[in-house]
Amino acid sequence: MSGELQVLRLGRVEYEDGLALMERFGEARREGLVPDTLLLLEHPPVLTKGRSAESGNIVTPPAILEAMGIRVHETNRGGDVTYHGPGQIVGYPIFLLPPGRQDVRRYVRDVEACVKQVLGAHGLTGHTIPKWPGVWVGDVESGAVRKICAIGVHISRWLTSHGFALNVTTNLAHFGLIVPCGIREAGVTSMELELGEALPTARIEDELADAFAAVFEAT
Repeated sequence: MSGELQVLRLGRVEYEDGLALMERFGEARREGLVPDTLLLLEHPPVLTKGRSAESGNIVTPPAILEAMGIRVHETNRGGDVTYHGPGQIVGYPIFLLPPGRQDVRRYVRDVEACVKQVLGAHGLTGHTIPKWPGVWVGDVESGAVRKICAIGVHISRWLTSHGFALNVTTNLAHFGLIVPCGIREAGVTSMELELGEALPTARIEDELADAFAAVFEAT
C-alpha cells in the first residue's frame, strides 16, 4: 500500500466493544481521518457466527453456554462458527485497499501470508488449504492438519474489517463447544501446543505488526 500503518494494541476487549471500535475506525478511515489501522486485541470467551454459519455447528446447549458465561454473536464476516477467548490474538485490519490491491482473494492471501510469516519465525510451517479457510499446521498430504488461525473477513467498497484469530496460548478445550468453522474432519491447535512453550502475547503482536507492514508495503 506504500503508506502508513497504525497498529493499536488494545488488550482484552469485550466482543461488542471490539466491533464498535472496528466500525468507528472504519468510518474514520473512509473519511481519511486515520491511516490504515490494525487493531490487535483479545476477547473474553465468546462464540461468533459468520454469514454462512449453520446453527447446528454450535453443539453445546444454550443453558450450558449461559452457565459458562459464553455468549453467541452473529456477525457480517465470512465463514461459519468460531471461538474467541484469552490467549488468542484477534486482528482487525481496517484497510482502504488501493486500486492495485482491490482483489478479495489477494487480500485474504496477504492476511494468510502475514500469519505464516510469524509462524515461520518460530519454526512452524503454516499451510493454506483451498477447501478450508484459515492457516493450518501439520501434514497436508496425509490430511493430518490442525487449524492454528481462523480467518473471516468483510470488505465493503474496498474497506476491510474483521480479520483473523491466531491461537497463541488459547484454551483449546473451548473449541469443543462448537464444530470450529464447520469443519469436522480436522482439529485445532495453538502455538503453545505446537512449540511446547507459552510465548508472550506481546512478542507475537510485535511480529504480526512487522509482518503486516512488510506484506502490505507500509511503514
